[in-house]
Amino acid sequence: MPATALAAAAPPVTTSSAASSVSTVGLLSSVPAPAIAARAWVAIDLTSDQVLAEDRADDRVEPASLTKVMTAYLVFNALKEKRLSLGQSVAVSHKAWRTGGSRMFIEPRKPVTVEELIRGMITQSGNDATVALAEAVAGSEDAFVALMNQEAARLGLKNTHFTNSTGLPDPQHVTTVRDLALLAKRLIQDHPDFYGYYKEREFTYNKITQPNRNRLLWVDPSVDGMKTGHTEAAGYCLIASAMRGDRRVLTVLVGAASENARTQESLKLLNWGFQNFDTVRVYEANQAVVEPKVWKGNASKAKLGSRSAIWVTVPRGQAGNVKSTVERTDPLVAPLQAGQQVGTLKLTLNDKPVREVPLTVLEPVDVAGIFGRAFDAVRLWFN
Repeated sequence: MPATALAAAAPPVTTSSAASSVSTVGLLSSVPAPAIAARAWVAIDLTSDQVLAEDRADDRVEPASLTKVMTAYLVFNALKEKRLSLGQSVAVSHKAWRTGGSRMFIEPRKPVTVEELIRGMITQSGNDATVALAEAVAGSEDAFVALMNQEAARLGLKNTHFTNSTGLPDPQHVTTVRDLALLAKRLIQDHPDFYGYYKEREFTYNKITQPNRNRLLWVDPSVDGMKTGHTEAAGYCLIASAMRGDRRVLTVLVGAASENARTQESLKLLNWGFQNFDTVRVYEANQAVVEPKVWKGNASKAKLGSRSAIWVTVPRGQAGNVKSTVERTDPLVAPLQAGQQVGTLKLTLNDKPVREVPLTVLEPVDVAGIFGRAFDAVRLWFN
């Protein structure tokens, strides 16, 4: 189902101090997740940032060419920061030229641009293009790999370690489908201007046309990316992302038995995720969720909410049963800075926690004058 605004008013807010663990929303559905023939997988609604279902999502696996999502992320960072440009010519090293596996067929002493290399890496999964881009960003693949691991740590990929830019087999080159989902999500969100490369069905370079190995681009028109991978150790792998209405669902699957299997199993997950859940907007961006009292401030209340709209995904037809509770700092004492987190919104469905969202101060509250502070200090003492 498409994402929609919640038809009724936002659910009433109560305050609570009880800790809770967010449920995988698929466990609350009357239609269970389909059986998936793969080593590990996860399905996520990116609109609400909720896990729909997962299996062995934290098992360490070799990512094969799914590695190139991190390579692309760093290349896109360099483009955004103007350390590279799309039309920039890149010298092809002998190391890049000789890299084995899938290839774009670049050649030393033959001009190639950054954009051509990006398309060769994404559409053709060219290992030679990938190494050339790594060298363009960092000077050498080894230096680029160090950047990959630094970025993995910054993004919170807790079970990921890279040893190369391409995904060529290495027992120390590992990740999880959960980490890959987080990485793919960040690429889509942080680099929307470059994400369109992932929907190209074919690319021609050096008079050689190669199709995108992501067969979902032909099977399902809502699929607009992302990346395939395959090695003997990793099996057949696929990160797939689809947009239907306002909802985006992302799946990550590794260890399928064949190219056809990874396509069909991923499509099965995408269809289940779209057909059996609603994603609804509970609060608008910058809407006050609560307005608690502020002590020693030049305003009596603070507006707490989120800079972005708050969405929640629930089993189809269950949006009306969503309830909200807020845990927050108490008492709130000025000064309060805009963007300062002072609480958490907890959304539940039939008493099961489904999502938690940080609540921040929407408008700053400065300290009151000396008399106002003194008056509140006395009142706080008696409270």
